[in-house]
Amino acid sequence: MYPLMEFISDKKEHSFREIVEHLAKKFKLTEDERKELLSSGQQPLFDNRVGWSRTYLKKAGLLDSPRRTIILITEKGLNIVKQKPERINVKFLNQFPEFVDFHTLKKDNTVTVKIDSGIEQTPEEALDISYQNLRRNLAQEILIKVKSCSPAFFEKLVVELLVKMGYVGSIKDAGKAIGKSGDEGIDGIIKEDKLGLDVIYIQAKRWENVVGGPEIQSFNGALDGQGGNKGVFITTSYFSTSAYEHVKKARKKIILIDGEQLAQYMIDYNLGTSTIANYEIKKVDSDYFGEE
Repeated sequence: MYPLMEFISDKKEHSFREIVEHLAKKFKLTEDERKELLSSGQQPLFDNRVGWSRTYLKKAGLLDSPRRTIILITEKGLNIVKQKPERINVKFLNQFPEFVDFHTLKKDNTVTVKIDSGIEQTPEEALDISYQNLRRNLAQEILIKVKSCSPAFFEKLVVELLVKMGYVGSIKDAGKAIGKSGDEGIDGIIKEDKLGLDVIYIQAKRWENVVGGPEIQSFNGALDGQGGNKGVFITTSYFSTSAYEHVKKARKKIILIDGEQLAQYMIDYNLGTSTIANYEIKKVDSDYFGEE
């Protein structure tokens, strides 16, 4: 927060975007670092942190916004800059009663999350971290359930997932197997479009052991035998490095979906999961309140 305060200590009016650009250059952020988004994908991480720094400093009375998107330092803020504090953080701002009132209210309604370095996260980051933890735990539970289900149920699950992802097919379509391995896997086909102009060959293995290069090579050979150009190999375990190398070298388009990705897809497409709560994050509509 101090670099922000130091920048606007010239007593001039600065726009939020101007401050973001200045701080990005000061911290020598790369283009990739500038583009890094919150897990929600709705806002750049750096912009979000600058935005909350601005909010905290305003609540402490160190900054003011005389007009929309315009930021100006206050006399109180100038006095702080003159003191040249080593760091301005939440602990530092707690010396201001107005900030304590704001921050105490916030803590009553949110979860405080810190990363290993001890740096406090913005509310959006805290929510993102909590969401990702919940999602990770749910994915683990889903994968345990999938591994314990019967081969027939696993076949049904795989086809239902692909249909939910936008492919056209049914259990009956997938039942047109091109080969039965007898090892709790399935081989089937599903249409890529409603007209059936192209088909995708599916192989799914409910395995605990790693799927290696030989299995992928065999699947590629099966595609050759059927004249297929596209395939999806799904497993409840994971793929070896050689498996991915075989996919890179194959002339056909083969997609590998391991157990973790399978569980994530099931969450994304609401297969085997149910929603218990929804939260909407809103912000002030500046256009509505604009009178300029």
